[in-house]
Amino acid sequence: MPVSDANVKAETNAAPLNGTANGNENFKFDIPFFNIQAIFGDLAAPAATRAKANFEQMKATSEEITEALRRRAADYSTKVIEISNTNTSSALEFLSQLADAKSFADLVNLSTAHGRKTFEAASAQNRELWDLAQKVATETAEPIKNSFKRVLHRAA
Repeated sequence: MPVSDANVKAETNAAPLNGTANGNENFKFDIPFFNIQAIFGDLAAPAATRAKANFEQMKATSEEITEALRRRAADYSTKVIEISNTNTSSALEFLSQLADAKSFADLVNLSTAHGRKTFEAASAQNRELWDLAQKVATETAEPIKNSFKRVLHRAA
């Protein structure tokens, strides 16, 4: 007997809803129900706990960095104001000396001395500002470095 759609019987796990087996009835298929919460719940809870702990760690690190920046930014700003005050005083003193100059030779000598003094002061001031900038970088990098160490240590 040749195989065709008409003579092939298919078996299913279907049972008629009302217990009768005529072709017009809706069938209820026996499909197993998977409890997704039960399967993935055990995986999701530790991941959520770990994510929350990592978030708290990042928050603490961010607060440490912010505090270090706030402290060093205040130091840097104070130093810039001090430098500005020093440079303004030096310029006013130079103008006062120029007003008292009696000859062209005095003007040249005052200008040369002031130029040398200004260059030396600017070099020292730049060194101070550079040192403060390095402290900012070091103090803000330290909390980040410690945070990474803790995370990597925990993962190992």
